[in-house]
Amino acid sequence: MSGPVDRIALGLAALGRPAYINLGRDGALPPVRDVASMRAATFEVLDDAYAAGVRHVDVARSYGRSEEFLAGWLDERGHADVEVSSKWGYAYVGDWRLDAEVHEVKEHSGARFAAQWAETLALLGERVGLYQVHSLTVDSPLFTDEPLLEALAELSVNGVAVGFSTSGPDQAAAIERAFALEVAGRPVFSAVQSTWNVLESSAGRALAVAHAAGKRVLVKETLANGRLAVEAPAAVRDIAAAHDAGPDAVAVAAVLAQEWVDRAVIGPASRAQLTANLRATTLSLGADEEAALADLAEDPGEYWRHRSSLKWD
Repeated sequence: MSGPVDRIALGLAALGRPAYINLGRDGALPPVRDVASMRAATFEVLDDAYAAGVRHVDVARSYGRSEEFLAGWLDERGHADVEVSSKWGYAYVGDWRLDAEVHEVKEHSGARFAAQWAETLALLGERVGLYQVHSLTVDSPLFTDEPLLEALAELSVNGVAVGFSTSGPDQAAAIERAFALEVAGRPVFSAVQSTWNVLESSAGRALAVAHAAGKRVLVKETLANGRLAVEAPAAVRDIAAAHDAGPDAVAVAAVLAQEWVDRAVIGPASRAQLTANLRATTLSLGADEEAALADLAEDPGEYWRHRSSLKWD
Protein backbone atom coordinates (compact mmCIF):
# COMPACT_ATOMS: atom_id res chain seq x y z
CA MET A 1 0.00 0.00 0.00
CA SER A 2 1.36 3.41 -0.91
CA GLY A 3 0.18 6.85 0.14
CA PRO A 4 -0.49 10.05 -1.78
CA VAL A 5 1.90 12.91 -1.36
CA ASP A 6 -0.69 14.85 0.65
CA ARG A 7 0.00 12.40 3.52
CA ILE A 8 3.60 13.64 3.64
CA ALA A 9 4.85 16.46 5.86
CA LEU A 10 8.30 17.95 5.39
CA GLY A 11 10.21 18.33 8.65
CA LEU A 12 13.06 20.83 8.93
CA ALA A 13 14.89 19.32 11.91
CA ALA A 14 17.89 18.41 9.75
CA LEU A 15 18.07 21.74 7.91
CA GLY A 16 17.34 24.41 10.49
CA ARG A 17 20.57 24.01 12.46
CA PRO A 18 24.12 22.88 11.66
CA ALA A 19 24.19 19.86 14.00
CA TYR A 20 21.65 17.08 14.46
CA ILE A 21 21.56 13.37 15.30
CA ASN A 22 20.41 12.15 11.87
CA LEU A 23 22.75 9.77 10.08
CA GLY A 24 23.43 10.56 6.44
CA ARG A 25 23.70 14.35 6.67
CA ASP A 26 27.42 14.38 5.78
CA GLY A 27 27.73 15.02 2.07
CA ALA A 28 24.08 16.06 1.83
CA LEU A 29 24.42 19.43 3.51
CA PRO A 30 26.52 22.36 2.22
CA PRO A 31 30.27 21.93 2.87
CA VAL A 32 30.17 25.06 5.02
CA ARG A 33 27.15 25.08 7.30
CA ASP A 34 26.85 28.78 7.91
CA VAL A 35 23.46 30.42 8.20
CA ALA A 36 23.32 31.64 4.60
CA SER A 37 24.23 28.23 3.18
CA MET A 38 21.76 26.37 5.37
CA ARG A 39 19.02 28.85 4.48
CA ALA A 40 19.71 28.31 0.77
CA ALA A 41 19.67 24.53 1.21
CA THR A 42 16.37 24.78 3.10
CA PHE A 43 14.81 26.89 0.36
CA GLU A 44 15.88 24.35 -2.27
CA VAL A 45 14.28 21.46 -0.42
CA LEU A 46 11.14 23.48 0.28
CA ASP A 47 10.88 24.43 -3.40
CA ASP A 48 11.20 20.82 -4.54
CA ALA A 49 8.78 19.57 -1.90
CA TYR A 50 6.20 22.14 -2.92
CA ALA A 51 6.64 21.28 -6.60
CA ALA A 52 6.07 17.61 -5.71
CA GLY A 53 2.79 18.46 -3.97
CA VAL A 54 3.82 18.54 -0.31
CA ARG A 55 1.75 21.15 1.50
CA HIS A 56 2.62 20.57 5.17
CA VAL A 57 5.86 21.74 6.82
CA ASP A 58 6.77 20.83 10.40
CA VAL A 59 9.22 22.93 12.42
CA ALA A 60 10.02 23.67 16.08
CA ARG A 61 11.49 26.39 18.25
CA SER A 62 14.47 24.10 18.93
CA TYR A 63 15.20 23.40 15.26
CA GLY A 64 17.65 26.29 15.14
CA ARG A 65 16.41 28.79 12.56
CA SER A 66 13.79 26.51 11.01
CA GLU A 67 10.88 28.83 11.74
CA GLU A 68 12.86 31.80 10.45
CA PHE A 69 13.86 29.96 7.25
CA LEU A 70 10.30 28.79 6.64
CA ALA A 71 8.85 32.25 7.24
CA GLY A 72 11.35 33.77 4.81
CA TRP A 73 10.57 31.16 2.17
CA LEU A 74 6.82 31.68 2.53
CA ASP A 75 7.26 35.43 2.27
CA GLU A 76 9.43 35.18 -0.84
CA ARG A 77 7.35 32.55 -2.63
CA GLY A 78 3.93 33.85 -1.59
CA HIS A 79 2.46 30.39 -1.05
CA ALA A 80 -0.80 30.63 0.87
CA ASP A 81 -1.68 26.92 0.81
CA VAL A 82 1.06 25.56 3.07
CA GLU A 83 0.03 24.11 6.42
CA VAL A 84 2.52 24.86 9.19
CA SER A 85 2.97 22.98 12.43
CA SER A 86 5.51 23.88 15.08
CA LYS A 87 6.50 22.85 18.59
CA TRP A 88 7.43 24.45 21.87
CA GLY A 89 9.19 23.09 24.97
CA TYR A 90 12.80 22.78 23.83
CA ALA A 91 15.01 25.83 23.38
CA TYR A 92 17.89 25.78 20.91
CA VAL A 93 21.10 26.69 22.76
CA GLY A 94 23.71 25.36 20.33
CA ASP A 95 24.79 28.84 19.20
CA TRP A 96 25.10 27.55 15.62
CA ARG A 97 28.07 25.38 16.55
CA LEU A 98 28.74 21.76 15.56
CA ASP A 99 30.77 21.20 18.73
CA ALA A 100 28.32 22.70 21.22
CA GLU A 101 28.28 20.78 24.48
CA VAL A 102 24.49 21.13 24.67
CA HIS A 103 22.27 21.80 21.65
CA GLU A 104 18.81 22.08 23.22
CA VAL A 105 17.24 22.36 26.64
CA LYS A 106 13.77 21.07 27.55
CA GLU A 107 11.28 22.84 29.80
CA HIS A 108 7.54 22.22 29.91
CA SER A 109 6.38 25.27 31.84
CA GLY A 110 3.85 28.00 31.38
CA ALA A 111 6.63 30.57 31.06
CA ARG A 112 8.38 28.59 28.33
CA PHE A 113 5.09 28.12 26.45
CA ALA A 114 4.23 31.82 26.61
CA ALA A 115 7.70 32.92 25.51
CA GLN A 116 8.00 30.46 22.65
CA TRP A 117 4.47 30.95 21.37
CA ALA A 118 5.25 34.67 21.16
CA GLU A 119 8.44 33.90 19.23
CA THR A 120 6.62 31.56 16.85
CA LEU A 121 3.87 34.11 16.27
CA ALA A 122 6.42 36.84 15.53
CA LEU A 123 7.90 34.71 12.74
CA LEU A 124 4.98 32.76 11.33
CA GLY A 125 1.87 34.54 12.58
CA GLU A 126 -1.46 33.06 11.59
CA ARG A 127 0.18 30.52 9.30
CA VAL A 128 0.58 28.15 12.26
CA GLY A 129 -2.31 25.71 12.27
CA LEU A 130 -0.95 23.21 14.80
CA TYR A 131 1.19 23.97 17.86
CA GLN A 132 2.63 21.01 19.73
CA VAL A 133 4.24 20.27 23.06
CA HIS A 134 7.70 18.98 22.16
CA SER A 135 8.52 15.46 23.41
CA LEU A 136 5.89 14.96 26.05
CA THR A 137 6.67 12.09 28.41
CA VAL A 138 4.60 10.54 31.19
CA ASP A 139 6.66 12.32 33.85
CA SER A 140 6.24 15.81 32.37
CA PRO A 141 5.14 18.50 34.86
CA LEU A 142 2.62 19.60 32.23
CA PHE A 143 0.14 16.95 33.35
CA THR A 144 -0.46 18.66 36.69
CA ASP A 145 0.14 22.28 35.67
CA GLU A 146 -3.42 23.60 35.52
CA PRO A 147 -2.53 27.17 34.40
CA LEU A 148 -0.46 25.75 31.54
CA LEU A 149 -3.25 23.41 30.49
CA GLU A 150 -5.68 26.33 30.55
CA ALA A 151 -3.34 28.37 28.36
CA LEU A 152 -3.12 25.51 25.86
CA ALA A 153 -6.89 25.13 25.87
CA GLU A 154 -7.26 28.85 25.21
CA LEU A 155 -5.00 28.50 22.18
CA SER A 156 -7.33 25.84 20.83
CA VAL A 157 -10.38 28.02 21.43
CA ASN A 158 -8.66 30.76 19.41
CA GLY A 159 -8.41 28.52 16.35
CA VAL A 160 -4.97 26.90 16.64
CA ALA A 161 -5.04 23.12 16.97
CA VAL A 162 -3.06 21.95 20.00
CA GLY A 163 -1.06 18.74 19.93
CA PHE A 164 1.96 17.05 21.44
CA SER A 165 4.86 14.94 20.26
CA THR A 166 6.23 11.97 22.16
CA SER A 167 9.57 10.27 22.61
CA GLY A 168 10.98 7.39 24.63
CA PRO A 169 9.99 3.80 25.38
CA ASP A 170 6.76 4.82 27.14
CA GLN A 171 5.18 6.72 24.26
CA ALA A 172 1.94 4.73 24.44
CA ALA A 173 1.38 5.67 28.08
CA ALA A 174 2.08 9.34 27.35
CA ILE A 175 -0.37 9.31 24.44
CA GLU A 176 -3.15 7.79 26.51
CA ARG A 177 -2.59 10.11 29.46
CA ALA A 178 -2.37 13.24 27.31
CA PHE A 179 -5.56 12.58 25.41
CA ALA A 180 -7.41 12.11 28.71
CA LEU A 181 -6.61 15.70 29.76
CA GLU A 182 -9.53 18.11 29.77
CA VAL A 183 -10.17 21.74 30.61
CA ALA A 184 -13.75 22.80 31.25
CA GLY A 185 -14.94 19.45 29.94
CA ARG A 186 -13.13 19.77 26.62
CA PRO A 187 -10.04 17.79 25.50
CA VAL A 188 -6.82 19.80 25.58
CA PHE A 189 -5.23 17.98 22.64
CA SER A 190 -6.51 17.12 19.19
CA ALA A 191 -3.29 15.84 17.58
CA VAL A 192 -0.24 13.73 18.32
CA GLN A 193 3.16 13.35 16.63
CA SER A 194 4.98 10.20 17.70
CA THR A 195 7.94 8.12 16.68
CA TRP A 196 6.88 5.06 14.70
CA ASN A 197 9.01 3.10 12.26
CA VAL A 198 9.76 -0.53 11.50
CA LEU A 199 12.33 -0.61 14.32
CA GLU A 200 10.17 1.17 16.93
CA SER A 201 6.49 0.32 16.54
CA SER A 202 5.45 0.16 20.20
CA ALA A 203 3.18 3.22 20.00
CA GLY A 204 1.17 1.80 17.12
CA ARG A 205 -1.83 0.57 19.03
CA ALA A 206 -2.20 3.80 21.03
CA LEU A 207 -1.92 5.84 17.83
CA ALA A 208 -4.52 3.68 16.08
CA VAL A 209 -6.90 4.19 19.00
CA ALA A 210 -6.29 7.94 18.90
CA HIS A 211 -6.98 8.05 15.16
CA ALA A 212 -10.19 6.08 15.61
CA ALA A 213 -11.26 8.62 18.23
CA GLY A 214 -10.87 11.45 15.72
CA LYS A 215 -7.43 12.65 16.77
CA ARG A 216 -4.92 13.64 14.13
CA VAL A 217 -1.87 11.37 13.98
CA LEU A 218 1.51 12.46 12.65
CA VAL A 219 4.46 10.06 12.62
CA LYS A 220 8.02 11.33 13.03
CA GLU A 221 11.42 9.69 12.80
CA THR A 222 10.14 7.53 9.97
CA LEU A 223 13.74 6.63 9.10
CA ALA A 224 14.82 6.08 12.73
CA ASN A 225 17.10 9.13 12.59
CA GLY A 226 18.63 7.88 9.36
CA ARG A 227 19.36 4.33 10.52
CA LEU A 228 16.88 2.90 8.02
CA ALA A 229 18.61 4.72 5.16
CA VAL A 230 22.27 4.38 6.14
CA GLU A 231 22.26 1.15 8.18
CA ALA A 232 19.15 -0.56 6.80
CA PRO A 233 18.57 -4.19 7.84
CA ALA A 234 18.85 -6.81 5.11
CA ALA A 235 15.07 -7.22 4.88
CA VAL A 236 14.67 -3.52 4.09
CA ARG A 237 17.45 -3.61 1.50
CA ASP A 238 15.96 -6.70 -0.16
CA ILE A 239 12.51 -5.13 -0.44
CA ALA A 240 14.05 -1.93 -1.74
CA ALA A 241 15.93 -3.83 -4.46
CA ALA A 242 12.75 -5.64 -5.49
CA HIS A 243 11.00 -2.29 -6.00
CA ASP A 244 13.98 -0.49 -7.55
CA ALA A 245 13.86 2.01 -4.69
CA GLY A 246 16.02 3.08 -1.80
CA PRO A 247 15.69 1.66 1.72
CA ASP A 248 14.45 5.05 2.88
CA ALA A 249 11.46 4.80 0.53
CA VAL A 250 10.62 1.36 1.92
CA ALA A 251 10.74 2.70 5.48
CA VAL A 252 8.45 5.62 4.67
CA ALA A 253 6.11 3.34 2.70
CA ALA A 254 5.83 1.13 5.79
CA VAL A 255 4.57 4.16 7.72
CA LEU A 256 2.11 5.13 5.00
CA ALA A 257 0.80 1.56 5.00
CA GLN A 258 -0.65 2.20 8.46
CA GLU A 259 -4.21 3.42 7.90
CA TRP A 260 -4.15 5.42 11.13
CA VAL A 261 -1.33 7.69 9.89
CA ASP A 262 -2.57 11.10 8.76
CA ARG A 263 0.90 12.51 8.06
CA ALA A 264 4.29 10.84 7.71
CA VAL A 265 6.97 13.40 8.54
CA ILE A 266 10.16 13.10 6.50
CA GLY A 267 13.33 15.06 7.24
CA PRO A 268 15.62 15.09 4.20
CA ALA A 269 18.86 17.07 4.32
CA SER A 270 19.02 17.63 0.56
CA ARG A 271 17.01 17.68 -2.63
CA ALA A 272 18.31 14.22 -3.54
CA GLN A 273 17.20 12.79 -0.20
CA LEU A 274 13.79 14.39 -0.65
CA THR A 275 13.35 12.76 -4.04
CA ALA A 276 14.40 9.38 -2.65
CA ASN A 277 12.04 9.71 0.32
CA LEU A 278 9.08 10.66 -1.87
CA ARG A 279 9.47 7.47 -3.89
CA ALA A 280 7.51 5.95 -1.00
CA THR A 281 4.30 7.54 -2.24
CA THR A 282 4.36 5.32 -5.34
CA LEU A 283 5.64 2.16 -3.67
CA SER A 284 3.09 -0.53 -2.78
CA LEU A 285 4.20 -3.12 -0.24
CA GLY A 286 2.84 -6.63 -0.39
CA ALA A 287 1.45 -8.43 2.64
CA ASP A 288 4.55 -10.64 2.91
CA GLU A 289 6.77 -7.57 2.73
CA GLU A 290 4.81 -5.78 5.45
CA ALA A 291 5.10 -8.88 7.63
CA ALA A 292 8.86 -9.05 7.06
CA LEU A 293 9.21 -5.40 8.05
CA ALA A 294 7.06 -5.91 11.16
CA ASP A 295 9.49 -8.61 12.30
CA LEU A 296 12.25 -5.97 12.52
CA ALA A 297 10.78 -4.29 15.61
CA GLU A 298 13.29 -3.87 18.40
CA ASP A 299 12.74 -3.76 22.12
CA PRO A 300 11.66 -0.14 22.80
CA GLY A 301 14.19 0.28 25.59
CA GLU A 302 17.00 -0.91 23.34
CA TYR A 303 15.86 1.30 20.50
CA TRP A 304 15.81 4.46 22.62
CA ARG A 305 19.14 3.64 24.26
CA HIS A 306 20.65 3.36 20.80
CA ARG A 307 19.05 6.64 19.76
CA SER A 308 20.44 8.44 22.80
CA SER A 309 23.93 7.27 21.84
CA LEU A 310 23.82 8.98 18.44
CA LYS A 311 26.15 11.94 18.13
CA TRP A 312 25.18 15.44 17.13
CA ASP A 313 27.23 16.28 14.06
